[in-house]
Amino acid sequence: MVERIKAIEQEALSALEAAQNLAEVEEIRVRYLGRKGRLTELFQNLSDLSAEERPRFGAALNQTKNLLESRLKNKTASFGAQQIARQIQAEAKDITLPGIGIKRGKLHPITQVMDELIDIFSRLGFSIAEGPEAETEYYNFEALNIPKDHPSRDMWSTLWITDEILLRTHTSPVQIRVMEKRKPPLAVIMPGRVYRRDADVTHSAVFNQLEGLLVDTNVTFGDLKGTLTAFLRSVFGKNKKVRFRPSYFPFTEPSAEVDVECVMCDGAGCRVCSGTGWLEILGAGMVDPNVFGCVNYDPEKYTGFAFGMGVERIAMLKFGIDDIRLFYENDMRFLRQF
Repeated sequence: MVERIKAIEQEALSALEAAQNLAEVEEIRVRYLGRKGRLTELFQNLSDLSAEERPRFGAALNQTKNLLESRLKNKTASFGAQQIARQIQAEAKDITLPGIGIKRGKLHPITQVMDELIDIFSRLGFSIAEGPEAETEYYNFEALNIPKDHPSRDMWSTLWITDEILLRTHTSPVQIRVMEKRKPPLAVIMPGRVYRRDADVTHSAVFNQLEGLLVDTNVTFGDLKGTLTAFLRSVFGKNKKVRFRPSYFPFTEPSAEVDVECVMCDGAGCRVCSGTGWLEILGAGMVDPNVFGCVNYDPEKYTGFAFGMGVERIAMLKFGIDDIRLFYENDMRFLRQF
């Protein structure tokens, strides 16, 4: 039986020497030392031997078992080290190479212009207020002196959600919400998105507005002209001419359209200004007393002015852009210019 044990030992050692990978090493372990392995069977047969033979054969089996376990452990460690070395080599990074640069993002041109406008009015003493984009008919129209049968409702191509809820057509509803909560004096601007059923090269169904409101005692149209003139010259240049033309808005009286000297031709007349030398920028006027009535302001005591402008319109003029849709198409060739 000793010769049989030695034969199994030599067979196992030869198999281990020829093993090419961890899978083959594991197969050898199972073949000789597993539950049904060849050495395990010999251990199970020790009970059939006599008391005199059992110690000698048991010692020979343990010696062979210990030898195989040691060689299996060494072979496993060797293949494991080789596998780790291959993995390290495959995943190696040359840390001396320059890193991959991260492209820095920039603010969208509309955001840039909006931030500039807000900064100018902040320096003029205006605070910022915001309101919901899904608005009630009352705040969007009625509280702004536009009842249901008022013909001026045709000025807005409204997107309705229900019979009473709509996507706001201007940020003017925020003016009402502010006046309901605060008493004069106040000076507030309302930046935000608005929605109209309109889309072409100069109009978008979703665009940005910035409106303003100032209410106090003894506020005059001269205050309105001075504020907006200072604002427009901050945006387009301190030497730009500004003019006010009579107009109509339901929530202001008197009302005016405000023009600035053409930024393309400096007033000489060109295609952009249709040869007039002027560009229409915003609408404004003195707050109608009926609007004050909706917020419990005494129109005999308080006066105020309001104004509103499209941010995309100003951005198009500042950057020389002739199609508003470029702002929303996310073409990186366009956006990288800003």
